[in-house]
Amino acid sequence: MHIPDAFLPLWQSAIYWIVALVFIALALKWAKHELSEDKIPLVAVLAAGIFAIQAFNLPVAMGTSGHLVGGALAAIVLGSPYAAVFILTLVLIIQGIIFGDGGITTMGVNILNMGVIGGFVGFYGFQTLKRVGLNRYASAGVAAWLACFIAALAAAVEMAIAGTFPLVPGLIAMGTYHAAIGIIEGIITAAAIYFISTARPDMMAENATVEATT
Repeated sequence: MHIPDAFLPLWQSAIYWIVALVFIALALKWAKHELSEDKIPLVAVLAAGIFAIQAFNLPVAMGTSGHLVGGALAAIVLGSPYAAVFILTLVLIIQGIIFGDGGITTMGVNILNMGVIGGFVGFYGFQTLKRVGLNRYASAGVAAWLACFIAALAAAVEMAIAGTFPLVPGLIAMGTYHAAIGIIEGIITAAAIYFISTARPDMMAENATVEATT
């Protein structure tokens, strides 16, 4: 899912960077207003956990790779898709600059795929599934699967636009691998939400919102 530097033309990378910077600015605004001192340790733990799960890469056809994302987990726990953008941006900066994972010119598109798409699909998928009757943990698991799968399809489309590989084979390769990887992500996300809700329910944003209104 990390798109390397050589996979996109610079002018396309620049466009993705511009769009990503808009969301990064909104994420920083979220952090300024919502990231209280007591939430900082949770953000650090989520960032470290996401960094760790993304370290397990599986090779995918045509030179790219597949891995867990973590955007849905961050968005659900902290109650905002911008939390996912904020945390994934930090993770991707460290990965790209220190470990050379994903590149620098393509960091914008990677932030869009994993932070923006992963965070927004994960968060709003979770909210929608809960409204239609699924419980919290099933909703989190399915939303995390969707976030991983759709982000992977977006990466395939972006690389097809760049001429890196054909669209249909790219969608099949990225979609197939991440449909399977997404199951693992869904299980991990549902389990994490369960353990956090059980051990420290005050750390869940939705619980804090309910308590504030009662």
